[in-house]
Amino acid sequence: MGPAPAAPRGARNARWLPPLVSRVAALALVTVVVGLLPWLSGRDPALSVLRARSAEQEPTPEVLDAVREDLGLADGPVPMLARWFGGALRGDLGRSWVSDAPVLPGVASAMGVSLLLMAAALAVALATAAALCAPTLVRGARGTLRPGGSGSGALAATLTALPEFLVAVLLMVALSVWLGWLPPYGWQGPVHLVLPSLALGLPAGGLLGRLLDDALPAVLAERWVGLWAASGCSPGLVAAAALRRATPALIPQFGMVVVGLTGGAVAVETVFAVPGIGRTALGAAQSQDLPLLQGSVLGLVLLGTAAGTAAQAARRWLLGPGLRDAALALSPPPTAPAGPVRRTVPAVCAALLLTVSVWGLTRDAMTVRVAERLAAPSWAHPLGTDAVGRDVLARLGHGALATVGTAGLVCLVSLAVALLVGFLPVLSAGAAEMANALPPVIAGILVAAVAGPGPLGAAVAVALVSWPPLAAHTAALVQETRAAAYLTAQRALGSGPRWILLRHVLPSVLGPVTRNAVLRLPGTALALASLGFLGLGAQPPSAEWGLSLSESLPYVERAPLAALAPAAMLLLLAAFAVSSSTLPSRARPPRSPRRRTRASEARTPEGSPR
Repeated sequence: MGPAPAAPRGARNARWLPPLVSRVAALALVTVVVGLLPWLSGRDPALSVLRARSAEQEPTPEVLDAVREDLGLADGPVPMLARWFGGALRGDLGRSWVSDAPVLPGVASAMGVSLLLMAAALAVALATAAALCAPTLVRGARGTLRPGGSGSGALAATLTALPEFLVAVLLMVALSVWLGWLPPYGWQGPVHLVLPSLALGLPAGGLLGRLLDDALPAVLAERWVGLWAASGCSPGLVAAAALRRATPALIPQFGMVVVGLTGGAVAVETVFAVPGIGRTALGAAQSQDLPLLQGSVLGLVLLGTAAGTAAQAARRWLLGPGLRDAALALSPPPTAPAGPVRRTVPAVCAALLLTVSVWGLTRDAMTVRVAERLAAPSWAHPLGTDAVGRDVLARLGHGALATVGTAGLVCLVSLAVALLVGFLPVLSAGAAEMANALPPVIAGILVAAVAGPGPLGAAVAVALVSWPPLAAHTAALVQETRAAAYLTAQRALGSGPRWILLRHVLPSVLGPVTRNAVLRLPGTALALASLGFLGLGAQPPSAEWGLSLSESLPYVERAPLAALAPAAMLLLLAAFAVSSSTLPSRARPPRSPRRRTRASEARTPEGSPR
């Protein structure tokens, strides 16, 4: 069989041009938002500068006008945006409002630290992914892989569900505080790179390993594997070929993993006091140093855009000229039926979460008892007290409302947006790509810079980046349902578009997308907790789990339960997400076309032919 004819140049451009245009549009939009931060924040930039330079000086109108004239704020937002953008093109990002130092050298130095950390984390991620998919690859190359078999899917899914800030806290407590093997924070030598790279690379490696572990069985079941083995090819050669065959289809997901590293670096650098671009951006947002925040966010977005573009180029290179225009869609492996253990795990996690939450809700979470601060567990305080003497168990119960309750509202909003946007996939493709290009932490930094830190800003930030997967699911189901044969018969019988939409398309889409949104509830709660941990979400005295963990982390040596208790609740939430998402869905057998047609005819509106 000869090679397939190459696709026309216009068709090839139509495949790679939209993602590139979307990334450029996302970069341009974020650049404009960053450039307009002094006005979008709703606060007087001149007052912020005056307080940063001289906190004791009286903010009289004359002094504020002088500051505005010095910064060029008197001309308005559009001229200042043009000057800032022109300076950015020349390599001049202005001067810090706090230190009056040039922004570009500080951003470049922080970028170098973050690039080194991300490179080490990527190496950890690749090593973790290789270890996770190695059993599947070895058994498949030797011909001993059962149909639908896989390697370490549960372990990979568990690593994927853990947020980077939680992994960082657990590694610090275990390897630094308890065992004393590694330094807990700082950036003085290679040994300080170990813990941050592990915290950043293990969740990414779990995702990469899970993607490969799911794709390899379908590749190893193809006919060429048996032919190669019968021809005397070694298992190593077959495994390498299978890996090359499975990788190109997953490269876009790999690119999103690298983009996710830029968002995860913010939390990891904050936990381990790494002077990277993420910690710099967070510090600038908290101190209202808008020029430094503009440069830092621009650097983070450029990293994400470069990662996405490099992933697209790597995929085309791996495919080669012969397969560049071929579709490499890999069918998912058959899902094994869920055993009693797999069905029990989510129930146990949910029961533990509910029990602790209800028990904690019956206790006082706000009363401060300084005399009992950092107290050990007792009958009065089963999990001890925090740094100001508040009951830890009560904080867990009340924090469940703030964490999971807000996540439920975010999922509901994301579901509504996805249902609206999913019916117009052509118009929403660019917006979805732009939203995917921003990790929740970066969106949280931007929202906090505009509206200030708080639970509403954190919810808006997570909602802005959580709707694209649901919208993509909606669009796929809408396209599949509209192409069904029974709807063609409905149109031939005279049913109107509104009738078809409300009685057939929407019911077919609403159920699966709603279940998808519910499965994303724990992940949304973890994203909100990460923003709370960074100080971008709920503010004291809220009992939100991420904020409670952040407040108790400095006292982990004296009162470990105060920090480990909210971490354990987040771990249970992650375990519930993993165990629920790995359960196979029970698909109802479709009705026969004859029954469906008769039922449809019975519901034909008046005035249409039967």
